[in-house]
Amino acid sequence: MKKTCQIVAIAVFLLFIGGFFVLNIAMPDREFSQQENKYLQMLPEFSFKALFSGKYTKDFEDYTTEQFAFRDAWITMKARCELLSGKKENNGAYYCGDTILPDFDDPGKEEIDRRVDYVNALAEKVDTPVYFGLIPGSTEINASLLPKNAPADSQQTVLDWAYSRSRADANVDLQSALGAHKNEYIFYRTDHHWTSLGAYYGYTALCESMGLTPTSLSAYDRQTVSEDFCGTTWSSSGFTWVEPDTIETFVPDDGSVTVLDLEKDPPQEGPLYVTSFLDVKDKYSMFLGGNSALRSIETGHDGPSLLIVRDSYADSLVPFLLEHFSRIDLVDLRYYRGSLAGYIGENGFDSVLVLYSVPNFTTDQNLFLLSM
Repeated sequence: MKKTCQIVAIAVFLLFIGGFFVLNIAMPDREFSQQENKYLQMLPEFSFKALFSGKYTKDFEDYTTEQFAFRDAWITMKARCELLSGKKENNGAYYCGDTILPDFDDPGKEEIDRRVDYVNALAEKVDTPVYFGLIPGSTEINASLLPKNAPADSQQTVLDWAYSRSRADANVDLQSALGAHKNEYIFYRTDHHWTSLGAYYGYTALCESMGLTPTSLSAYDRQTVSEDFCGTTWSSSGFTWVEPDTIETFVPDDGSVTVLDLEKDPPQEGPLYVTSFLDVKDKYSMFLGGNSALRSIETGHDGPSLLIVRDSYADSLVPFLLEHFSRIDLVDLRYYRGSLAGYIGENGFDSVLVLYSVPNFTTDQNLFLLSM
């Protein structure tokens, strides 16, 4: 009887392994995962050079992992198993009921100093006033939602230290503006970005720092443009049963704003909101059309000019700034490789804003370009 059970167990195991082997061969490869919002590793091309360098074996391992049959379902199953085992964390994200919060690691004062020195170098190289803004992320603002004893580090500590070392003309107090409204819908529950409402409160903090008068929240016509946004933390965490987010716009796109992608040849004109992104996974990219090395926005308003060196948080902030500036340019150092000081001098900007979320500021490897 015991031997029979062993044979049955072995047969079931071999059938399971063999079945998935056949499925992995038979099922077509996927180039892109909508759930994870990323391109998947395709079958690498064999060469002896790639083999002996180790690149082929690494790429092939990634290929077998990312093209595994029913990968999306396995990711969700793993996340549920983690919860059943008592863990509230999976793949660097914490399950907090109806909210998913990304983990955060403090890189240490030495690393923060190095990054702030790049901002200081820019401020010293240009004659234009430089404003420095760090946005505390959703994990900091919603820290009360984190599971007990979650090891996420404090972003406030990073922010305070960075500002204490900053020699920019002004540091923008975004923490106070967001913290005062932490019980409102200012961060997406499934994504690391702030919502349009959060961006509005960030806008009021920037106005206070720059001596501008913000438009009252009640003056805007709030429009819901999507009710099924599942962001990057949803994608990476596996907590796919968390309900999707809502995306709003406050500032209408009335056609008076000209958005130019200057990295295109010739420059390509686009709208303030690229609504085609609302039909795909990466819905946040509807704001200005997503990532780009260099964009220039002619607002149709009288006023000074502004250059924003930024991450993607600025995309949903810009609509609120339109009425205060005649021109707003946005530089993304992940893609831009020109001289920043040279670009500022050539275009005669009236002010410069270096704006990053705390998590992005502590991990972006391109900040050294601020000093170029």
